[in-house]
Amino acid sequence: MKNTLIAPSILAADFANLQRDIEMINNSQADWFHIDIMDGVFVPNISFGMPVLEAITKHAKKTIDVHLMIIDPDRYIKTFAALGANILSVHYEACTHLHRTLQAIKAEGMKAGVVLNPHTNIDLLEDVINDIDMVCLMSVNPGFGGQSFIENTYSKIEKLKALINRKGAATLIEIDGGVTDKNALQLVKAGADILVAGNFVFKAENPTQTIADLKSLTSF
Repeated sequence: MKNTLIAPSILAADFANLQRDIEMINNSQADWFHIDIMDGVFVPNISFGMPVLEAITKHAKKTIDVHLMIIDPDRYIKTFAALGANILSVHYEACTHLHRTLQAIKAEGMKAGVVLNPHTNIDLLEDVINDIDMVCLMSVNPGFGGQSFIENTYSKIEKLKALINRKGAATLIEIDGGVTDKNALQLVKAGADILVAGNFVFKAENPTQTIADLKSLTSF
């Protein structure tokens, strides 16, 4: 039985009604909260800071999946652990010493994720794949919600899955960007384990039903 995890992206939530949207996710079939932290330097946008994350984790009853789109993420590893992150993902492109960063994340009791931008090659993870709990493939260019899905993602997933299998790793594959009911099943069939959905969930007439539909569509 394939149980695909659904992780609504809080970046697409209504910030004026954040608690309402968090409760919606708590009561839905969603598995994780996906939270994007942006610094305006690594990506051309600024999102949540620590106080907002703290407020979210206070009410969230599911796994907190934090995606750091920031330069020099090592500075904040202990902070995000203290704020309640369960999974902390850093960009390959932002880490000078990736292996050390992964060890530091795990030392704080979190699962360690690595994010690849659309142009970054899977082969670069060859030497560290066994140290990574989750690889998040960006299927849009990071920084803004609501972008169109990049079609090359399917073959990238297949390539990553082959690397994971070849190395005997237990790494999960997460897809972030432009996920909808139109591409969800194909992503899972290519090898994805977790789907991040932002606008598709929060701009829907019935977000709870949309999550349930994504879940049933991709679990078989």
